[in-house]
Amino acid sequence: MHASDFQTLLYAVDDGVATLTLNRPDKLNAFTARMRDELIAAFDLTDADDAVRAVVVTGAGRAFCAGADLSSGGNTFDYARRQDPRREATMAGDVYRDGGGQVTLRIFRSLKPVIGAINGAAVGIGATMQLPMDVRIASTQARFGFVFTRRGITPEAASSWFLPRLVGMQTALEWCISGRVFAADEALARGLVRSVHEPADLLAAAQTLAREMTRHSAPVSVALTRQLMWRMAGAAHPMDAHRLDSRAIQSRGQSQDVREGVGAFLEKREAVWPDRVSADLPGFFDWRGEPPFA
Repeated sequence: MHASDFQTLLYAVDDGVATLTLNRPDKLNAFTARMRDELIAAFDLTDADDAVRAVVVTGAGRAFCAGADLSSGGNTFDYARRQDPRREATMAGDVYRDGGGQVTLRIFRSLKPVIGAINGAAVGIGATMQLPMDVRIASTQARFGFVFTRRGITPEAASSWFLPRLVGMQTALEWCISGRVFAADEALARGLVRSVHEPADLLAAAQTLAREMTRHSAPVSVALTRQLMWRMAGAAHPMDAHRLDSRAIQSRGQSQDVREGVGAFLEKREAVWPDRVSADLPGFFDWRGEPPFA
């Protein structure tokens, strides 16, 4: 899928930053199967494009994402009743892969840093899709809600893994069991977002942060650093991280980038990184893959 095929997203790249805008403003950017597929495709595009150093995700209009599109009524979450061309392909036994989880796992595998610019209401999947993003900043008008228990379902999108790691178990349970909607100030105080901005300043702040995070860093090292941090968040022992760190630094130590980085430092000049994410990731780990679903 190419960006020109997108119907629910706007896709733009400027000065190293890809901005993905959820674009169903008349429906408060409610999440659909089409949006799921386009988000996954968009992160395939950003990973493959060496001109993209970081990704910003935001929403059009007054919402970030108001959750799942509920136009199917009570059948919205009954996957066995829904007509979805991906249904058969994603069945494992009698378990249908949650569409929100497919998106969050794709963001988790991103080789570029991801920043959420949360411009308005973000509930349900609108809240959980943010969790694998590396930084979230919010508008003063943003509202958050893990509202699943109030709809008779449970948290999705692998949020039972992500959310406690971001805000702690106590806060995660309080928010998810109550299902209440809360303001940006509470999200800031509890560590869900990094900072709160006036609405007119939000997107520019996110794009500036994206460039500040990546401007002076080797792209392949950025990709590996992001993946090392996220994948080791669930490791059973620090030895797991030690093994992977050792392979990563050995690989990077033999790269063209390290010679350029050290040379630039000694010569007091800006580095020009020769290695590319699209071609030069080390092969000792499946950075683009995920375990099978069973």
